[in-house]
Amino acid sequence: MFKNDFQKGIFTVLVGVIIWFCPMPAGLKPEAWHMFALFVATIVGFILHPLPIGAIALIAVGLSGFLKVLKPAEALSGFGNTTIWLIVSAFLFAKGFIKTGLGRRIAYKIMAAIGSSSLKLGYTMAITDLIIAPATPSNTARGGGILFPIVRSLCSAFGSEPGPTSKKIGSYLMACTFQNNCITSSMFVTSVAPNLLCVTLAAQTAKVDLSWGFWALACSVPGIIALLLCPYLVYKLDPPELKQTPEAPEIARKELSKMGPMTKDEKTVLGVFILALILWATASFTKLDATMVAFVCIGIMLVRSAINWEDVTTEKGAWDTLFWMGGLMSLAGGLAKSGFIAWFAKGVAGSLTGISWFATLYLLAIIYMYIHYGFASLSAHVSAVYAAFLAVAIAAGAPPVFAAMVLACLTGIMGGLTHYATGPAPIYFGAGYHTQPEWWKVGFFVSIVNMICFLGIGAIWWKVLGMW
Repeated sequence: MFKNDFQKGIFTVLVGVIIWFCPMPAGLKPEAWHMFALFVATIVGFILHPLPIGAIALIAVGLSGFLKVLKPAEALSGFGNTTIWLIVSAFLFAKGFIKTGLGRRIAYKIMAAIGSSSLKLGYTMAITDLIIAPATPSNTARGGGILFPIVRSLCSAFGSEPGPTSKKIGSYLMACTFQNNCITSSMFVTSVAPNLLCVTLAAQTAKVDLSWGFWALACSVPGIIALLLCPYLVYKLDPPELKQTPEAPEIARKELSKMGPMTKDEKTVLGVFILALILWATASFTKLDATMVAFVCIGIMLVRSAINWEDVTTEKGAWDTLFWMGGLMSLAGGLAKSGFIAWFAKGVAGSLTGISWFATLYLLAIIYMYIHYGFASLSAHVSAVYAAFLAVAIAAGAPPVFAAMVLACLTGIMGGLTHYATGPAPIYFGAGYHTQPEWWKVGFFVSIVNMICFLGIGAIWWKVLGMW
């Protein structure tokens, strides 16, 4: 459709201009409609990528003040959001895992213990991902930076390469590790950046506080069940020819031998990580802010030299996220404050008269999940529809906390649908072990099971927790 970035940019601007000058719907103030025009243009920019999304967010924030849609202080308010700084800190945690080699060591330790078959190797990757997920808000860093090199090396060690030998074990390990990554991305606030976006949007839209501990507790039961099922399900959907892998534990032990004993830096990162998890999980009792906990933990890693200041300043993912999420939070806050979200929710909810709030919420959840076939970014997806869908569900009568969690928990697992759905997808698909139809087949059937786990078993668990 578009031949170059210039055409994408022109289209993005045109979308905003057209909406800006369209007749304003009844019941809206001009500033609300203009805020909506700017917000939609920003989301279109996020999807089309005529520029990096951080640059798009920066331009949008500047225009919001220049066009007097927002006051300067309001336009910059998102950059002071504590949730944004929590994810910046979590990126630095991930830096520690990767730089020190702790993530690789954990994977090899588990592999040496239980990796004697293809299926067990699938569970090895699942357990490793689960352990490191709370400290790696980039599923690309976790899945692509830590686990993918290990999986790729294993495939080669067993003589499974793209082409005629892909089905020996490579296709299974690639699909399984990727799908595991999507599930763990849904289990913790800090396991993927868009989760923190959901937290902020839930607070802005519905005054709902999805704390780190609450999210982890809510997703613990459905997430663990999904992780228990995933390697076996992929094993049946994409069965490996090589069932037993007695060489895997020995491979892992050799890699551990090369790494030597745990270094001081690894021990520091591990200790700080455990401390952070304990303090995040007990925040409801200690009243400690999650971001401040993260800052202190990063400070300990700096003092102990597990990471250095150059690591902090050169962590591109952290600062890119700060720019685009901070800018988006400013725009989303302005959209909510202007009354647009409330007006939209009221209008849509009115058209759903006669349908129960439960049916409305789950219909919205299914739509929310599967429209991701049209997105190449979890962040763009959440930015575009999370707040609106949440507002509609609440207007239909759904309990705010329950509705916020139902939609939020899908954010990670919808990344498993396609080969472009989330950051790690092109990495694993690009390894060359699958055709596109094979990848989509696995993604679709795993998504159904994940939906049953989170929206079925999860709903029962959330009833026990008193969410509805």
